[in-house]
Amino acid sequence: MSLSSNAAVVGAGFIGPVHVEGLRRLGISITGILGCDIGESQDARESLGLPKAYSSFDEVLDDERVDSVHLAVPNVLHFEMARAALLAGKHVMCEKPLAMNSAETAELVELARTRQLAAGVCYNIRFYPLNLEVSRLISEGAIGEIHAINGSYVQDWLLYDTDYNWRVLAEQGGELRAVSDIGTHWMDLVTSITGLKITAVCADLRTVHPVRKRPKGEVETFTGKSTEPVAREAVPITTEDYGNILLRLSNGAKGSLCVSQVTAGRKNCLRYEISGSESALAWNSEEPNTLWRGYRDRPNETLIRDPALMHESTRHYTNYPGGHNEGFPDTFKQCFRSFYEYIERGDYERQPSFPTFSAGHREVVLCEMILKSHREERWVGFEE
Repeated sequence: MSLSSNAAVVGAGFIGPVHVEGLRRLGISITGILGCDIGESQDARESLGLPKAYSSFDEVLDDERVDSVHLAVPNVLHFEMARAALLAGKHVMCEKPLAMNSAETAELVELARTRQLAAGVCYNIRFYPLNLEVSRLISEGAIGEIHAINGSYVQDWLLYDTDYNWRVLAEQGGELRAVSDIGTHWMDLVTSITGLKITAVCADLRTVHPVRKRPKGEVETFTGKSTEPVAREAVPITTEDYGNILLRLSNGAKGSLCVSQVTAGRKNCLRYEISGSESALAWNSEEPNTLWRGYRDRPNETLIRDPALMHESTRHYTNYPGGHNEGFPDTFKQCFRSFYEYIERGDYERQPSFPTFSAGHREVVLCEMILKSHREERWVGFEE
């Protein structure tokens, strides 16, 4: 399908250029980019070879060429920018979390519905080909009834008290950090591929560094490895570095999730194991082209990503033959493929295959449940 939309990217830090690359690989025309100020916008335009450096968000929305807006900005900006873009008649692809609280996300869901616009949240991990294949296997009953789902998402980029980024501040990123930043990726992934919902949570969280030493001058995500001495100031931190969460699922199954941004040596490692009555499945984002399948009464299997061995629906989001690995940048391309194919069809009553604002809303509700559970030291159900 030919994709003819024009997109503007808002955000020039770590993830904005990732959106630019994914869009380019799909052949989506990029009208320009907006950074935190005109200087950053111009630097990004030059380094990425884009046609325009926007000077303000209003300029983006006033640009009649722009069909869709990609939001890759700090969390605190998501709601107002997404709302304004929808009101301006633009489709929106927003980084997670969708907004700072569930009242805001509910408003965005309803606005996208009434405006008949495509509205997605960039839970890109769904689009590793083997995760799509797992979804198909489970939907066809290949592993039987699901008994348990266990896993983790761990990193080390905030291991030291001198590691700092805007995400550690509650007023910028929200009251939850590790859970919101990476835990929601895990929860979105396992619920989307199993078709189950999380109905209750019991959480125990920890702020390992209640005080961090902030450099005088902001730093980008994943770039805090300089050995050069810098002037620093102490900043109190309330967001969590680590957490364990027990889960109850809609079919009666149980689950558990560990999130950490202080686990040395783990750069970006999401893992899950799904235990069924007939077999089990396990996947690790650091080895994304390999899927393990376990059996009780016969040898276990390892599936290497190969479109020739996968279902037609999975092959649609797999572009390279077996032995030619697909990874992190490819997931953005495939997520955006689903988004823009939906726009191209123009049927907004049709069920989307990309993560929608509704999915983003549910993840924010789960975050609020997890925070309530941690503070009150009890199980919290979704009905609360």
